[in-house]
Amino acid sequence: MSERIVVVGAALWHEGRLLAARRSAPAELAGRWELPGGKVEPGEAPDAAVVRELREELGVDAEAGERVPGEWPLRPPYVLQVWTARLRPGSLAPRPLEDHDALRWLAPARIWDVDWLDHDVPAVRDTLTHLGLAARQS
Repeated sequence: MSERIVVVGAALWHEGRLLAARRSAPAELAGRWELPGGKVEPGEAPDAAVVRELREELGVDAEAGERVPGEWPLRPPYVLQVWTARLRPGSLAPRPLEDHDALRWLAPARIWDVDWLDHDVPAVRDTLTHLGLAARQS
């Protein structure tokens, strides 16, 4: 069986809004938006990776919720899985620490106001569907 590396994306919700993070690197992704996250380390549970990545990338104390059904192909051998997440009470506000230069909280009606990375578009769309939020893509 070929190698398969899971990348987790966090659909971080707070006060009815989804957090989007703008990439600052690598150059080919810079300026586009994504769900924050990263690779699952060997032996690490995906939901634990969500918590760790949010702490490392955004400096927040969060907890993973449920996995959004499905997975989305990235550059082989990577696949994207999305987990819902929420800030723990008392967490600091998110700030871009690694790989990002801006953050935006998006209400469901504004989700498509940012230029999502191509591979995040179906993941975001399916996350909204999973959560029962109808946000039309323009």
